[in-house]
Amino acid sequence: MDIQVNDLSSVDKEITIIATREDLSETFDKAYRKYKRKIQLPGFRPGHVPLGMIRSRFGDEIEREEIGKYVQTVYERDIVPQYEPVGESQMTDFTWENDELKVTFKTGAKPEFDLADLSTVTVDKMVHDVTDEEVEEEIQRTLERNGNWVEIEGEITEECRITADVTSLNEEGEPIEGETEVDQKIDLRKESAADFKSHLTGKKVGDTVDIKMEEEGETDHFRVQIKKAEEMKAPDLTDDFAKEQSRDQAKNVDEFRSFIKSQIQQYYDQSSGDLFRQDVVNALTEAHDIAVPEVMQDQILENYVDYLKRQSQGQLPPDFNAEEYKANLADQAVKDGKWAFISDKLYEKFDDIEIQPEDIDTYIQTEAAKYGIPVDQMKSYFAQNPSMLEPMRRSIRENKLYAKLEEVVSLNELSKDAYRKKSEERNKEQSEEQKTK
Repeated sequence: MDIQVNDLSSVDKEITIIATREDLSETFDKAYRKYKRKIQLPGFRPGHVPLGMIRSRFGDEIEREEIGKYVQTVYERDIVPQYEPVGESQMTDFTWENDELKVTFKTGAKPEFDLADLSTVTVDKMVHDVTDEEVEEEIQRTLERNGNWVEIEGEITEECRITADVTSLNEEGEPIEGETEVDQKIDLRKESAADFKSHLTGKKVGDTVDIKMEEEGETDHFRVQIKKAEEMKAPDLTDDFAKEQSRDQAKNVDEFRSFIKSQIQQYYDQSSGDLFRQDVVNALTEAHDIAVPEVMQDQILENYVDYLKRQSQGQLPPDFNAEEYKANLADQAVKDGKWAFISDKLYEKFDDIEIQPEDIDTYIQTEAAKYGIPVDQMKSYFAQNPSMLEPMRRSIRENKLYAKLEEVVSLNELSKDAYRKKSEERNKEQSEEQKTK
């Protein structure tokens, strides 16, 4: 038996197993003896069918099966320990001709690289302290969610919601048949209704208004027949309302304001952490020039498709083009592959990342709060589902890794608005780059 290796690149290999019938003879002999005890043919007692007859009638099937087992054994015994393949190896050739076996695998190898100086890697981090104005806005939204729309008479104001039939008009101002939206609700308080607001404010129920809207060089004409106008009547902000909305965590209005502020701050802190994870991965993958094995890229892309399939209840649309979908995500697959190698190096570097009992307690408490269930119930869930323990440990290790990275990289703290603006500009650049490919 011989193993030949052809380096296709620094991380891609072709590994070929070559074996002769002589190499496989012991394997075949054991298989024939095993089947001799099992095969029954008319005229022969069980276990007494001649080997020659077994070879003649069943030899091809038996040998094919044993060749498969032999290849698997050689791969796991000889190839895996020596070459440490990464990704899902692909069998690209299999022949058994003239008593010679030749099997070729395309495999991946770990790239050799050193971690960059993490202190020189700059990562944006969104930082935001919730303002009193934001708290009051959220309280107002909470009041309105618990309020009612009340029909009014008289002139329509900017605080109204109207119900109207909206008909598209042609250039001559005539209604276009079949293009009428009946009982369309238009909330004039919303930014998306700005064009309607400027034309409808001051009008009354029963009025008909023709509106011209221009956007990106296009002009649209509409006829709006106002059928109803309403104003929001929100409840008063009282101690009882505060108790109810906070589920008794706030006993009065002042405590409710503090409660709302902590909820909003928690949201922004969580968002900041999630965004930091994305940004630090982007920064570190850009800082390392790492080749990703092709078989690993293929495996990641297949995982994308499998995930999409699971999200679609196991059935992708009939017109779904898997190859086109994977082609569009090829760059992302390379980045995910790079991050897999980089994170392995980081875990080696930060050898003090260990999971302590208190880490598990904190994780369970966080999960319980996320789903709104008692901590004891969440503990019971993990106790009854041992398969969830490893994902939990993996999640804890990841959390500790990102916390460590936040300590060692160079942080560029940005306000909420500055961060959003920079993200929009970066997304626009990436979109333009994608169009040129």
